[in-house]
Amino acid sequence: MNTAVGRKDSTSIRRVAFASFIGTAIEWYDFYLYGTTAALVFPALFFPQLSALSATLASFGTFGVAFVARPLGGIVFGHFGDRIGRKSMLVITLVLMGGATFLIGLVPTFQQAGYAAPILLIALRFLQGFAVGGEWGGATLMVVEHAPEKSRNFYAAWPQAGVPFGLTLSTAIFALASSLPDEQFFAWGWRVPFLLSVVLIAVGLFIRLRIVESPVFAQLKQLKIESRVPLLEVLTDYPIAAVLATGVGFVIFVQFYVVTTFVLSYATTQLGVSRSVVLTGLLFAALGDFIGIALAAALADRIGSRGVALSGALGISILAFPFFWLVDTGSSLLIWIAMTFWIVAGGALYGVCGAFTAELFPARVRYSGISFSQQTAGLFGGALTPVIATALVSWSGGRSWPVAAYVAAAALVTVSAIYSASGNYRIGIHDTRAASAS
Repeated sequence: MNTAVGRKDSTSIRRVAFASFIGTAIEWYDFYLYGTTAALVFPALFFPQLSALSATLASFGTFGVAFVARPLGGIVFGHFGDRIGRKSMLVITLVLMGGATFLIGLVPTFQQAGYAAPILLIALRFLQGFAVGGEWGGATLMVVEHAPEKSRNFYAAWPQAGVPFGLTLSTAIFALASSLPDEQFFAWGWRVPFLLSVVLIAVGLFIRLRIVESPVFAQLKQLKIESRVPLLEVLTDYPIAAVLATGVGFVIFVQFYVVTTFVLSYATTQLGVSRSVVLTGLLFAALGDFIGIALAAALADRIGSRGVALSGALGISILAFPFFWLVDTGSSLLIWIAMTFWIVAGGALYGVCGAFTAELFPARVRYSGISFSQQTAGLFGGALTPVIATALVSWSGGRSWPVAAYVAAAALVTVSAIYSASGNYRIGIHDTRAASAS
């Protein structure tokens, strides 16, 4: 009897983990596709009236709009995820993201619609950010709250692994479109990856609709102890946990968007590197991110998530300057090596981030707590980073060392947060007494 139950539980958590992985991969395919296009296409098509530097900054500004929307998505979907359930929010975010991405593929350019074109782009990017703001928390909690304690970190890394897979998929499809002659690529080729999103969303929905609700949330519903206003409870009863969870995620966004967005523009405009070289580098970066997440999954349940997280954050700081030394050579091989290996450290930190921050909040406000904190980290670490990095390079006369210093300093902020959060702020995933007492 016990063997049969154990086998059933194992099958259930694997199905949930796979559904979280696939859905997350599809949503981040949509999200990262915009970042690549913002670096390589949108300055010319949506801001042709500006200088090259101003057009790049404006394009990165539309990219950053999503990070303003992400905390709002975290608040809204976190509220209903703590009130109604985790699963239904995952379905809604997937549909919303897919619809916004498909419509981006239909937006007219500045030449066709004037200033209405960038306005439409900004509105759809806002919807993308709003959707992804609720996606991460739900996907993470569905796995964390289903997984057995002894392998929780391993399974919690699955939805995180969907992120580099989504980056790989978006980069590969964009690279195929980019292989068209420039005239065709800028006329219509760049739209194809966005329009293909509708097919991927259908696949993701089919998989996600087949999983069951989180057992932890089901228990909360049975006990009738859901929070009435989850975010208010987070901010009043767990403010330190919210600040620390934000700090834990901060450098993940800073480093990732330096590698996957800023470097695309920096290498092509400042160093004269070809578009195909940096797109290939993105594929290698996705591989490095996946390796880091896999290492985290293998180690965290053995040595603890704190050690893995600290190692990842310190690795980001130590390797920030060597990363740019290699990129600045302009050598294709060295750029690929830099983009592959530096991001391994970030992947290791990201691989344990979900489970680590989930343990800082009780179940009744957990969706709101981790979503708001992670998306706030994204606002300050992700939205501003490409703009800050571009401005720093301009200020320094085309040199990269200020950007490396900025990333290294951000990593030390995260190290401090991890160290502080590892002590008195951890809460058991299944601890309904902690939820009731609140």
